[in-house]
Amino acid sequence: MQRESLGSRLGFILISAGCAIGIGNVWKFPYLCGQSGGGIFVLIYLFFLIILGLPAMTMEFAMGRASRKSPVKMYQELEPKGSKWHLHGYLCMIGNYLLMMYYTTVAGWMLQYFARTAMGSFQNLDADQVAGAFTGGLANPLIQVGCMAIVVVLGFWVNSQGLQNGLEKVTKVMMLALLVIMVILAVNSIFLPGAGEGLRFYLLPSMERAREAGIFQVIVSAMNQAFFTLSIGIGSMAIFGSYIGREQTLMGESVNVIILDTFVAICSGLIIFPACFAYGVQPDSGPGLIFITLPNIFNHMVLGRLWGSLFFVFMTFAAFSTVLAVFENIMAMCMDLFGWSRKKSGFINTIVMFIGSLPCALGFNVLSSLQPLGEGSSVLDFEDLIVSNYILPVGAFIFVLFCTARYGWGWENFVKEADEGRGLKVMNWMRPYVTYVLPLIVILVFILGII
Repeated sequence: MQRESLGSRLGFILISAGCAIGIGNVWKFPYLCGQSGGGIFVLIYLFFLIILGLPAMTMEFAMGRASRKSPVKMYQELEPKGSKWHLHGYLCMIGNYLLMMYYTTVAGWMLQYFARTAMGSFQNLDADQVAGAFTGGLANPLIQVGCMAIVVVLGFWVNSQGLQNGLEKVTKVMMLALLVIMVILAVNSIFLPGAGEGLRFYLLPSMERAREAGIFQVIVSAMNQAFFTLSIGIGSMAIFGSYIGREQTLMGESVNVIILDTFVAICSGLIIFPACFAYGVQPDSGPGLIFITLPNIFNHMVLGRLWGSLFFVFMTFAAFSTVLAVFENIMAMCMDLFGWSRKKSGFINTIVMFIGSLPCALGFNVLSSLQPLGEGSSVLDFEDLIVSNYILPVGAFIFVLFCTARYGWGWENFVKEADEGRGLKVMNWMRPYVTYVLPLIVILVFILGII
């Protein structure tokens, strides 16, 4: 069976960026930035994105393009005979399923918030009532399971329509709309009365604020965010490498994806921080920033219902772009492993993913007594810990070793694949860094994650 391919380079960049752009950019990045003193966090984040994210993403793309297979079969094409690298392919598969088992619930929250904001459910509520509306929604199993089911069914249905006619077509429209909405929201926030203080907090690095937050903690938060924002380590980028031609070098394409990913994260801050300062709201209000703080801000804004609806459309698109990309990876792995057609893979995985996502969707209500990480924790916290702190860093470490070690795929093979085409090349002076320093940074991320 001939391998499907993407219809355009723009499609590849937008889908890969869509996989990287998710709740981490538009929810986690702003609240971590707020807690970490603003501008200095942004600078350190950008530094780690270049030294950590860029080489790791290039490796995933190269392995995908060289093998023309999904992560579960990719190693068999590239590994030396008799070696066991391919076992990591099965860990990638488990990682993709586990990630979506909680991500579909969080994507459902975005859908729920868009509907409630558009209907005016948050209007005339005070801060405590908005917080109550959020916890009330979590406590309702029908709402949680219903929104999760919409995300699962819609996601697999889109991908079942074909690589070009489903995933590529929908992602192009969604990502371009997301970028336009972001710019409109950012411009609106920047011109709010009193927004200047928020811009200074966000864009001007301050050592004093960094010391208040704890410099070591700021560095660790920025490094972790730079690593996790790109979802490196479970083959979610390798699959799109397997769908593209050899006209462009892969480091150049990685730079394009990282620029888009960073643009969205930076824009999220431009939407949120000026608005926080304009309405006298603390920027370090943590994970509740999006679901509790922002609806309060929109309540006080002129045309707040419109801006709030647009904001949660943008949040929904950001979450759904990741869902589509990872669902494609899951479907492709099942097609490679079991020989299923695209439609059969989509249908079976819809059922599997719905059942797999139930513990998380019910973890805030029916299964709230299940607290796997101690009092106050949820199924979501447990699943996120396994993926973010264990599977992603271990996977990234294996990818780096495989592409640099002579008993793996090896540096020469990696560079030959990555450098084919026009664009930015992998330079030979990068070899000592990528071979010896990068694995140590990934191990550090892993150790800090455990701590």
